[in-house]
Amino acid sequence: MKLLRRKFLHLAAGAAALPAVSGIARAQAYPSRPVRIIVGFPAGGPSDLLARLIGQWLSDRLGQPFIIENRPGASGNIGTEAVIRAPADGHTLLLVVPGNAVTDVLYEKLNFSFIRDTAPVAGISIGPLVMEVNPGLPVHTVPEFIAYAKARPGQINFASPGIGATIHLCGELFNIMAGVKMVHVPYRGNAPALTDLIAGQVQMMFADTPSSIEHVRAGKLRALAVTMRSEVLPGVPILSEFLPGFQASNWFGVAAPRSTPAEIVDKLNKEINAALAEPSIKARLASLGATPLTGSPADFGKLIASEAERWGKVVRTAGIKAD
Repeated sequence: MKLLRRKFLHLAAGAAALPAVSGIARAQAYPSRPVRIIVGFPAGGPSDLLARLIGQWLSDRLGQPFIIENRPGASGNIGTEAVIRAPADGHTLLLVVPGNAVTDVLYEKLNFSFIRDTAPVAGISIGPLVMEVNPGLPVHTVPEFIAYAKARPGQINFASPGIGATIHLCGELFNIMAGVKMVHVPYRGNAPALTDLIAGQVQMMFADTPSSIEHVRAGKLRALAVTMRSEVLPGVPILSEFLPGFQASNWFGVAAPRSTPAEIVDKLNKEINAALAEPSIKARLASLGATPLTGSPADFGKLIASEAERWGKVVRTAGIKAD
């Protein structure tokens, strides 16, 4: 009896250890084939640039190609759903943008919930948005712009890469806090929005630094304010100096389908954080006006949750709806 009992306990202990052993084995074997990073926006934008930067690092470190796949449309929802429907094995990832955090509030008929159906993996970067105007507009400061817009209700257009993007929500928050009535003009991405801003077809945009900094430096756009201190635009004031409490940032990260094994999520998180500590990548982010967004998967999840709550209030206050 003692022998049988000893054998039973030995087998039970072995069975209990199996999940841990299989988890380690999964992490060691990952990735076993090329990995796709889905970007829900056209090539050339900030999300695409960051996906390629991190994808190259992961390819070099993990020994499999990390392929960037652009799936633009529906303000990033087409790409997001493609990731959520993919096998939860770490071989399909999503480049997360701030707009993902508000899709659950913004869209009533989605076939998924971003918050419920994805697993946060890691942050990549965080930086300011820049309040920019066409140089032909006769304003040089935020107070001048507010006065100009108040005198022309419904006549000032502001651009964004799509409904629900943080760039769009910044414009709506500005409307609320400044007491102006600008008209939102959505585009299919940052590039066409900036093109029309430079051409004077629209008057203002809360643009991201990576895609617009060179236009500002070349005098094609005029920066009135940034939403947080920027090393690449050191002389430009922070918007909260004129509208106390105005807070916004442009952040990016990586997520996976919800049931992706924790061991794989942790492995990706460790490698991405290692990339963000690399001097060459930190320098590249700095040149784009961004800083590394390091931390655990839980840290990134907390950021997403707080952004969902904050921007959800703006969506409801402004009465924004998307089909």
